[in-house]
Amino acid sequence: MSEKIPVDLWFDPSCPFAWVTSRWLLEVEKVRPIEPRWRVMSLHFLNEDKDVPDDYKRRAAQAMGSVRVVAAAAAKHGEQVVGPMYTQLGTRLHNEDMRKQPERLREVIEAALEANALDKDLADAMHSDEWDEAIRASHDEGINLVGQEVGTPIIRVGANAFFGPVITKILRGEDAGRLWDGVLAVTEFDDFFELKRTRTRRPTFD
Repeated sequence: MSEKIPVDLWFDPSCPFAWVTSRWLLEVEKVRPIEPRWRVMSLHFLNEDKDVPDDYKRRAAQAMGSVRVVAAAAAKHGEQVVGPMYTQLGTRLHNEDMRKQPERLREVIEAALEANALDKDLADAMHSDEWDEAIRASHDEGINLVGQEVGTPIIRVGANAFFGPVITKILRGEDAGRLWDGVLAVTEFDDFFELKRTRTRRPTFD
């Protein structure tokens, strides 16, 4: 059995593209010797000083609630709860389409905590800035690897870090592995920066 390669992925639970990439990475784990490790970042922090629409800033600020609860859960129970919390949050926010109902975010968070056998009172952290310093430190660590003009997800493999890949479908089996191989092949070159085409479809989560 070959030793597994640690792969860090920085995510904001509210981002549907990060969610697809994260689920793809779990598929890659089945066919390549990698070990995903989950790190928080914040679209609110990323865009707080940028010229983006006010509505987007408002939604990113609201979404901080879920990031804060993940950080609070990790502080109390250890980093091993971050991945399971992301899975439970993302399933509800994206697969169950509750991201479009921000007024129900506490309900989503409490359900995610309960599914992981964690105290539902941790949901109070969604309105507290107690863990913002830790969130910002994690966010800055990820974003400083790739620069400010990107978003979530960010992936780090050893000394190699990159934004994305941005995909709209969760590839599975050997297709997931082939995409992983291709992403590593191009991003290992220091002079490679961008390969892009206009998105023509929204993410799907099947």
